[in-house]
Amino acid sequence: METFTQPRELVDNPSYPEQRKKMLSSLSDDMIDAPIIDLVNGFNRLPCCFTVQCCYGHFIHDMQKNTHNFEPLPVTETIAAVKYSIAYICFCIENSDAGKDLLKGLQKITLIDPENIQLCSADWFWEGQVNTFALQVMPDRFKTRDRTMLDYIEALHIEKSRNTFFTRLRKLLKKT
Repeated sequence: METFTQPRELVDNPSYPEQRKKMLSSLSDDMIDAPIIDLVNGFNRLPCCFTVQCCYGHFIHDMQKNTHNFEPLPVTETIAAVKYSIAYICFCIENSDAGKDLLKGLQKITLIDPENIQLCSADWFWEGQVNTFALQVMPDRFKTRDRTMLDYIEALHIEKSRNTFFTRLRKLLKKT
C-alpha cells in the first residue's frame, strides 16, 4: 500500500462538516495509541481539522517482541536490527484560512529532521476523504513504506526524531 505521495493542494469540500462529525462520532480513546491520545483529541477539538488515522511508532527487536509497545529503545550493544513501524498522524484539513495556517504549521515540523520527517498525501486516504495529509516519521529512503528494518544506531536517531515530532505537534496545537 502506498503511504506517500507528494502533498496535494486543498480543494473545496462542502461536505467537510458532515464528514468531520461522522468521523469524530466513531472515534474513541481505545482506538488511539496511549502516548498520543491527548494530542489526537486536542487536534480533534479544532474546527479546521480532524484526524483520520495515527500511530505512535513502534520499535520491535530481540528484547521487545510486542509489535504495539511504547517502550523506548534500551541502551545496549546487543541489538543489531530494529523493525520500525511508522509514526504518523493523518489529518483531514478544512479548506479555510485556519486550515491553511495549520497545514503551514505541519509543514514546518518537517524541518526538525527533513531526511526523516515528511508531510504527504496518500492516494488511498485522499480517495476516501479529500484534503487528507499525513505527517510521518520515516527515513526518506523508506517513506513509501509503513514499516522497515533499521540498524540500531539509525533506530535511535528515528526514535529521537519521533519524540521531537510529537513534542512539536503539541506546541503547534497550543498555538493553533
